[in-house]
Amino acid sequence: MFLVGFAVWCLLSWPPDWQILVVGLLVSAVVSAVMGSFLVTRPHVKGNIKRFFYFVTHYIPVFLWELLKANFDVAYRVIHPGLPIKPGIVKVRTSLKSETGLTFLANSITLTPGTMTVDIDRENGFLYIHWINARHTDIEKATQDITGRFEPILRKVFEEEA
Repeated sequence: MFLVGFAVWCLLSWPPDWQILVVGLLVSAVVSAVMGSFLVTRPHVKGNIKRFFYFVTHYIPVFLWELLKANFDVAYRVIHPGLPIKPGIVKVRTSLKSETGLTFLANSITLTPGTMTVDIDRENGFLYIHWINARHTDIEKATQDITGRFEPILRKVFEEEA
């Protein structure tokens, strides 16, 4: 957390000056000392370099592809004269249990145009999603359409033991 905070500080305060770097070191150290325990509850999972590379090589490309497809889908619906939408809230099942995994899944859904996570029922393993074109009301079909691409990758990154 310290390294990420300091790297962001350096990028935001470019070009570097020694005074700015010293202040960045101090701020990054204080923030990571105070907030570290809130953000890292399972350091053996988050510190694993194989998980990081899997995240970068698998999750990021899948997310960007799904983002691109959803943008074109929403743009088509906006441009189309008949505005073909069938909005609704659907219930999808998730097997993710960790807070980080659930947060990434919910944010991935919300950041993809046309869908938005409305609620998370962590105890029962459900997410409630507002979908611009609710093609399915069946839980299994909606789960496959909405979370099918993200969840297996996020499970491998945040849930499985190394």
